[in-house]
Amino acid sequence: MANEFPFEISPMFEGERVRKDDMFVELGGPKSRGFELVKAAAMDEIEDGGFKLIGPDISKMEEGSRHPFAMIYRVAGKLIEPDIEAIVERRNHDFQNYIQGFMHLNQRYDVWIRISKDAIKKGLNSFEQVAKATMMLFKNELNFIEKIDATFITDPDEVERLRGDAIKTYEARDARTRGLHDEDVDVFYGCTLCQSFAPTNACVITPDRISLCGAINWFDGRAAAKVDPEGPQFAIPKGEVIDAIGGEYSGVNEKAASLSGGEYTRIKIHSFFDSPHTSCGCFEVVGFYIPEVDGIGWVDRDFTGIAPNGLAFSTMAGQTGGGKQVVGFLGVGVNYFRSPKFIQADGGWNRVVWMPKNLKEKIKADIPPELVDKVLTEENVTDLKSLKESLEKSQHPIVQRWVKEEEVPEEAHVEASGTAMSGSGWSIPSMQMPAGIPMMPMQFSGGGEGVKLSFKNAKISIERIVFKNKEK
Repeated sequence: MANEFPFEISPMFEGERVRKDDMFVELGGPKSRGFELVKAAAMDEIEDGGFKLIGPDISKMEEGSRHPFAMIYRVAGKLIEPDIEAIVERRNHDFQNYIQGFMHLNQRYDVWIRISKDAIKKGLNSFEQVAKATMMLFKNELNFIEKIDATFITDPDEVERLRGDAIKTYEARDARTRGLHDEDVDVFYGCTLCQSFAPTNACVITPDRISLCGAINWFDGRAAAKVDPEGPQFAIPKGEVIDAIGGEYSGVNEKAASLSGGEYTRIKIHSFFDSPHTSCGCFEVVGFYIPEVDGIGWVDRDFTGIAPNGLAFSTMAGQTGGGKQVVGFLGVGVNYFRSPKFIQADGGWNRVVWMPKNLKEKIKADIPPELVDKVLTEENVTDLKSLKESLEKSQHPIVQRWVKEEEVPEEAHVEASGTAMSGSGWSIPSMQMPAGIPMMPMQFSGGGEGVKLSFKNAKISIERIVFKNKEK
């Protein structure tokens, strides 16, 4: 059936990226609006394979243009129920990336599509072609779907009108897990949908920690594993509790080692620093350690500015993604901020010092009341200096963690064995930072007459130190 389409369809295209210079059109994404939604329906409500387009088609779009975009699928079948909606919805990411020249990123209200110029040249000129191919894949891969139809929307007003209803649906799904916690269940769930982009990543979904993409909660994982046992969502027996606060379990560690090919052997679900969860690339928010204040900031993909550490979301996402276990950076789903176990191994909300205003407003009701005014935004601070001053002024709990900086006397010169200390290129002996403090890049301003170093809470292991008297 795939030969009826003007493009190839294969899992080999999952990792394909459509760069800006190769792009014909962009849909949704960080500079526009969009969403994708799957709704369960009765068998008699659906004309199988039906398609409807509201707004201009691809053939009416100009090269290089950007448009709001929404996709709504209705599915029906004996096994279809509302619990399965989110799982089918998340597979849209999977299947649309099978289409050569069609890049699908993110999920829910963050959906981001690019279509390549090459795909247009080969004959991709209508959203109906994309919808028909996607629905074919849904039915081929998920045999519990007996009927499916699709509505694609490019009309800006209609996208905006229906987006609000879609967000209410997402919120209702997420609310189901509020009364259930990690200790109440014996099984967690895993998801490997993002391994085409992040080969060593495996999302661990628990009642207290939603998937990194924010699209799959514990109930969704359970429903998916039930109806599609061979699919990308699967059960993970918890096993023995190794660290209840950090969220480390023997069963999770075994699965992490297996799915990462042995690259990772430990994951602490609720830790930022010690064996943190891997980060794929579809995460909604990136957390970043700020050593200057010993606090943690968070930035979401909707924020287009620069965080106090001088970096944009895209830069930190590049550092964090790929299925890596990065100490000092962490990808999470927005709903994790509402978890009572939110990074509890590292101080929880008492460690949070900064986030964009829009993200803060979105989760404001879940921030401890005494901290609401102390979590700073881009309206309060724009750099590290003003961040530190504002935290001190508001008496944020992080201030209690600070220790008075003790400087090494100027006469003491630390010299690495066999390494000259002149000019700008020099190195220092390796340092072992204690648990909870990540090894971050260190910056020094050498002037050719020795270097003054300042360390906080550092455990230093040095093979050789050479002390020299200052020449008079």
